[in-house]
Amino acid sequence: MSAVRQRVLILGGTSEASSLATALATDAEVDVITSFAGRTTAPRLPPGRTRIGGFGGVDGLVRYMRNEGVGALIDATHPFAAVMPWHAHAAAELTGAARLRVLRPGWSAGPGDRWHRVPDLAAAADALRELGAQRVFLTTGRQELTPFAGLRDVWFILRSIE
Repeated sequence: MSAVRQRVLILGGTSEASSLATALATDAEVDVITSFAGRTTAPRLPPGRTRIGGFGGVDGLVRYMRNEGVGALIDATHPFAAVMPWHAHAAAELTGAARLRVLRPGWSAGPGDRWHRVPDLAAAADALRELGAQRVFLTTGRQELTPFAGLRDVWFILRSIE
C-alpha cells in the first residue's frame, strides 16, 4: 500500500526556492511543483514539476491549487515581488492549504556604513538627489527603475538577473 504524497507548490523567484525544491524532491512523500513568474527567459529549473507564468490573480491561483490538489504553499518569491505574497496568503486561506513565507534576512549595518532608511523606491530616489550621490549600485531589479529615471547626474551600475 503506497502512502499519499503531499503536493507542495513553491512560488519561486529566488535561489531559496530552487534550494527548497531540490531538497523536497528527495522526499518520497512530497510531490513538488515549482512555479516561476516568467520574468527571466531561461530560468534554471529545479527538480520536480515546474510551471512558468502567472495564475490570473487570487482566483486563478485558488483554481490551480484546487485542480492540482495542493496541500501546502511555499511563497519564496523575490523580495521585490509586490503582489504575489498577498495573493499567496489569500489563496492559502481560501483553500485551507498550509502556507510558509520564506524571507531573506535583512542586511545589517557594518563598521563605516552610512545607512539612510526610506519607505519606498521613490523616497530612495529623492534621498539620492538630496545626498548628492554620484555613483550608485542599484539592485532593485529591472522592473523597479522608474523612480530613478529622473536622476541625470548619477552614474548607476545595475544588478539585474537579465
